[in-house]
Amino acid sequence: MSIQTISTQPYTDQKPGTSGLRKKVRVFQQPNFLENFIQSIFNSLEGYQNQTLVVGGDGRYYNREAIQIILKMAAANGFGRVLVGLDGILSTPAASCVIRKNDAFGGIILSASHNPGGPEEDFGVKYNISNGGPAPANITDAIFAASQTITEYKLLDVSDIDLSRVASHSLGHMTVDVIDSVTDYGALMETLFDFGQIKQLLSGGQFRFCMDPLHAVTGPYATAIFERRLNAPAGTVVNGVPLEDFGGGHPDPNLVYAHDLVEIMFGEDAPDFGAASDGDGDRNMVLGKNFFVTPSDSLAILAANATLVPGYRGGLAGIARSMPTSQAPDRVAEKLGIDCYETPTGWKFFGNLLDADKATLCGEESFGTGSNHIREKDGLWAVLFWLNILAVKQQSVEDIVREHWRTYGRNYYSRHDYEGVESDRANTLITNLRQGLSAMPSKTFGSYTVDYADDFAYTDPVDGSVAEQQGIRIGFTDGSRIVFRLSGTGTSGATLRLYVESYEPDPAKHDQDTQVALADLISLADEIAQIKVLTGRDQPTVIT
Repeated sequence: MSIQTISTQPYTDQKPGTSGLRKKVRVFQQPNFLENFIQSIFNSLEGYQNQTLVVGGDGRYYNREAIQIILKMAAANGFGRVLVGLDGILSTPAASCVIRKNDAFGGIILSASHNPGGPEEDFGVKYNISNGGPAPANITDAIFAASQTITEYKLLDVSDIDLSRVASHSLGHMTVDVIDSVTDYGALMETLFDFGQIKQLLSGGQFRFCMDPLHAVTGPYATAIFERRLNAPAGTVVNGVPLEDFGGGHPDPNLVYAHDLVEIMFGEDAPDFGAASDGDGDRNMVLGKNFFVTPSDSLAILAANATLVPGYRGGLAGIARSMPTSQAPDRVAEKLGIDCYETPTGWKFFGNLLDADKATLCGEESFGTGSNHIREKDGLWAVLFWLNILAVKQQSVEDIVREHWRTYGRNYYSRHDYEGVESDRANTLITNLRQGLSAMPSKTFGSYTVDYADDFAYTDPVDGSVAEQQGIRIGFTDGSRIVFRLSGTGTSGATLRLYVESYEPDPAKHDQDTQVALADLISLADEIAQIKVLTGRDQPTVIT
């Protein structure tokens, strides 16, 4: 058993995005590609010798092989202990939980989140710091810099270890503890929610619930918590077995890709409540009977009802939302007399606010919601939060949402994704918009007058760090908004995201179809940005 020092050369394309490094599996399988990136993580860190590292992933193709490599590299680089999920499985929120509970130095999470899996699909690696949250920009920048000068990596020459059972192993001087993936996370959930009340709701025979993990990582968690701990009927969890290719599906919990759940919830004799989660378990979609709850509304409703839930009865320190997320949570914060922070897209921007106790609940329009219990968004937590509210209020999902709209008004909101756009075309579109921003204010487009137009920049209120060029915002005098940004979560081409929002305070006008209510703004967005001309697309790939 010896430490090997293996010569290598840099790859130029190892710059982490908003959620780590994501590439096609075949890219990660290139000689030394994964090893280079892992060694670059270690080379960018200080003080980790003899410390604890958490490792796990969403079970997608190449997950198991990658974990064995990482374990051997961690041992060779001087870590003292690694906690790894059973069968290599750890949801992203559970990994954050385990890091925090065990005072780990950090964690390596293997996931490409909501992207497809399989031999020809996507894989990803990201590093989380000791607070359980994604590495901030200064660390990811250091990782990239290290990847551009790397000349060697270290690997312990040893056989693979058995990840299929809970046990302890020795790799050189390092201990590897294979842990139950659900135990720590489930225990944390029980401190936040009234499991007795939820159990009564789920096992009473009157309330019906369908949970769809999309053959991804949340399956074991949902089955253990809902069907075993909370006595939901067997079969409540569908598509609950994690598969390396997610059953050939796209593990993105939206109305397009979670089609099995949508058919159930909008079909005859639909259940009372439905939810889906994504590849690594940090996103959620919430549905009522024949009713879709937008992620922005979901965050606002959780905030407005937080004191009904044991873990939040003391109230909220504040709310944080990503810039493209609708302004519905802002209205709740105003009524509660607390701050609402607008951050760039990327969960890492919430970390400082949570650590400084400036925010308690956070959310993104991309189906991510979470709180200060960990430092990641958390899909199953959001579902439990909804179930707790439903158990207390004894109302339908639709009734709760409509009651919220009557109180706060309705923010009609939609996101249009143009996926796989040729990068040059997408960049031209954004460049053109930037160049026209200064001339926008006071300009009139039909019945809309521009109030402001900018390229969103964020100054962190805790550490003063600045993030610039985070998305084009065009706001109108009636409170409507159009937002354009390029996503950093894809692995091929560019994804252009268009966000459209309009506020309607009149309850008599809350029954419009969302796309109808936003039709004029959608047309205006195309006119301003020349989306169809520059992308060559007549329609978005996905509308949510």
